[in-house]
Amino acid sequence: MKLEVPQLSLVVMVGTTGSGKSTFARKHFKPTEVLSSDYFRGLVSDDENDQTASAAAFDALHYVAGKRLAAGRLTVIDATNVQPDSRKPLVALARQYHCLPVAIVLQVPPKVAHARNATRPDRSFGEHVVSRQHRDLLRSLKSLRREGFRHVFVLEPEQIEAATIVRTPLWNDRKLESGPFDIIGDVHGCFDELAALLQQLGYELSGPPDFPRAVPPAGRRAIFLGDLVDRGPKIPAVLKLVMWMVANGHALCVPGNHERKLARKLSGRDVRITHGLEQSLRQLEAEDPAFSSQVLEFIESLVSHYVFDDGNLVVAHAGLKEELQGRGSGKVRDFCLFGETTGETDELGLPVRYDWASEYRGKAMVIYGHTPVPKPEWVNRTLCIDTGCVFGGSLTALKYPERELVQVSAARTYYEPIRPVARADERGDLLDVKDVLGKRVLSTRLHSNITIREGNACAALDVMSRFAVAPSWLIYLPPTMSPTETAESGPLLEHPRDAFAYYQRQGVPEVVCEEKHMGSRAVVIVCRDPGVAHRRFGAHDERIGVVLSRTGRPFFSDRSLEESFLARVQAAVTSAGFWDRFQTDWLCLDAELMPWSVKAKELLREQYAATGSAGTASLGAASAALERTLDRGETLADGARATISELLGRFRERESSVARYIDAYRRYCWPVSSSSDLVLAPFHLLATEGKVHTDQTHVWHMDTLAELCRQDPELLLQTPYRRVDLTSAESQVAGVEWWEAITSAGGEGMVVKPLSWIVKGRRGLAQPAIKCRGAEYLRIIYGPEYSAPEHLERLRARGLSVKRSLAMREFALGLEALHRFVEGEPLYRVHECVFGVLGLESEPVDPRL
Repeated sequence: MKLEVPQLSLVVMVGTTGSGKSTFARKHFKPTEVLSSDYFRGLVSDDENDQTASAAAFDALHYVAGKRLAAGRLTVIDATNVQPDSRKPLVALARQYHCLPVAIVLQVPPKVAHARNATRPDRSFGEHVVSRQHRDLLRSLKSLRREGFRHVFVLEPEQIEAATIVRTPLWNDRKLESGPFDIIGDVHGCFDELAALLQQLGYELSGPPDFPRAVPPAGRRAIFLGDLVDRGPKIPAVLKLVMWMVANGHALCVPGNHERKLARKLSGRDVRITHGLEQSLRQLEAEDPAFSSQVLEFIESLVSHYVFDDGNLVVAHAGLKEELQGRGSGKVRDFCLFGETTGETDELGLPVRYDWASEYRGKAMVIYGHTPVPKPEWVNRTLCIDTGCVFGGSLTALKYPERELVQVSAARTYYEPIRPVARADERGDLLDVKDVLGKRVLSTRLHSNITIREGNACAALDVMSRFAVAPSWLIYLPPTMSPTETAESGPLLEHPRDAFAYYQRQGVPEVVCEEKHMGSRAVVIVCRDPGVAHRRFGAHDERIGVVLSRTGRPFFSDRSLEESFLARVQAAVTSAGFWDRFQTDWLCLDAELMPWSVKAKELLREQYAATGSAGTASLGAASAALERTLDRGETLADGARATISELLGRFRERESSVARYIDAYRRYCWPVSSSSDLVLAPFHLLATEGKVHTDQTHVWHMDTLAELCRQDPELLLQTPYRRVDLTSAESQVAGVEWWEAITSAGGEGMVVKPLSWIVKGRRGLAQPAIKCRGAEYLRIIYGPEYSAPEHLERLRARGLSVKRSLAMREFALGLEALHRFVEGEPLYRVHECVFGVLGLESEPVDPRL
């Protein structure tokens, strides 16, 4: 005997004590699927037979069952359940989570059950208990379906042993089908437009006007989102075409609210003839009466929604929230037909719909119609493709998995809408603070799981909410960069040979050394025109891009300065032919922007100049006092003269250190009044439309961006670089000599990167870049006198493990954000990665490293 049990259901075992419920459950279900009342009594009281603990036990059991059903897990309740009052909360639980309740009744004679109980010392109760339970069970057999159980199986003793459980998918479960599909929006009787759209999709149309047919290209299938009927001019033709395609396996169809209303009318129910139903009825009257019966049978056979491609695609007429997907209940069907309403009506008497898509966070792509829009726009992995063909708009199809839209314009307006079609800019991705607050674990393609602690999230939220640019522009934040290992000896704290040695240990044969500019890390996003900025980044003004700091803040406080700067970058991109070369209308650059800060005067005065001035004045005065003391000549004892001379030498050395400190920072600070005072040194072409360019080598990035820099050499600085073969000692020496030439001339140093962007070394993912700074630049970082031997020894003890771990996690999050944006993921999915980078930046790591 086969018991067909839905894959997602709440299975309720019904039977007297000793009927074999637990044995049956263990035989046919996983241990984790079975929730036993005895076990839960033991959990709450340490005694499985303590009947006084039953209330608490069932509270806990119902709670766990709810969690399983919410997660989409089949759940079995192992208890007697012979009375309606014990079954009622279980049916309610199944309904709450839109699962089908199933009853499996073991109808075992009381004598058999009592004999079994007698063999168990923990079942010391009289025969009357089993007899009473059996009477309750017999009374229940006729009422189980009325109570709400969708499937009822009653097993006699001889059937119990022979029974097998067959798990059947729900009708909406098509997870094993991955397409390709052509998903078609609301047709509303627009047959000519439908025929044109199918032909554009490559379908072969044939048959006379009264029996149209369409055969898809090999391997493809059409999916109709409902609302085939009402309002339009050729409703029977649309129905005949779709019904034939469905019957022959060329298409699937979900019902729309207009089909539901038509079916009620065709089945003899009393409905109001409004919203275009009159056109359907009039046109069907002209057909053979048998056709209306076929239409009714077809509509009643339709399934509320479908789940495809391992749960990655959901189609429903009005959409579907995540918690309802792949489930079956009246509420699910109503949502699929009508969406979600607030219960209010507008001034036109129409229901006010709740914008469920703006809060959608599910993994599945949801394609739907129902509410006409001027053009399809992705909102949190949802897409409405009802573009109001019957109202004079267009008929739209989405090709899946290609995510390509195909449209045919309406020949004319067939029906005037009661409510104006919503403007495209009335909807969009919305962010919710719940998406980022609290402890979060983010999964990336480079680094499996990255934890953002609650404290880090709060710090990031503070910065984002107060200082950051609009989240739609935040598609990337750069990672922190680890320095090279500390040199073990000598006058230098950092040396290229240690960076080379690190990559050699990682099995990297070749590295690229790029000159490091003394500037601020900047992310530059520039678009071909303001229309692109609006469409791709949600800009609501005439801007063509943004310049971001590494913490997501706007780089410029002066909007006109930013606009003139971006206009020059845009002109260089156009002149270099990048728009056509990369088939893009926007690009994202990783760069250094000089001077060090656009607020260079303030920085010079408040930080570096103040230190330099204080050091010069105080040390100069101290040295002068010591010199005057020495000038007293013979009045000083020999020992005192030697001590003062030594002290004067130390103070003069400190004066020299301060002078070198002043020379170091002055190279990098100058006032800014226009874009002519700025220099941008791009080193990564991070992304363009449809592509993240991490598959290219760093040499490709350098050479590609050199073309860009040649278009405006006054603004754009080409970054010098050298390739170093780590298998050649001569090549390494040449790399060191190049670094020495840069630093001796006052340059900051260089960045050493593996030739490839992403390198899996012998110990996993290798550092994406290591900075190696010169001695004089480090004076700015660690102070004028850091190079004194006693200070160098203390600095050599600095630890890099935390910094390197941070760099790796931020690197993975930054690239994950870029990939998600390019792949069309919802804004909240992109933003959580960028938010994570900023959260990690609040880790207590020495920023000077």
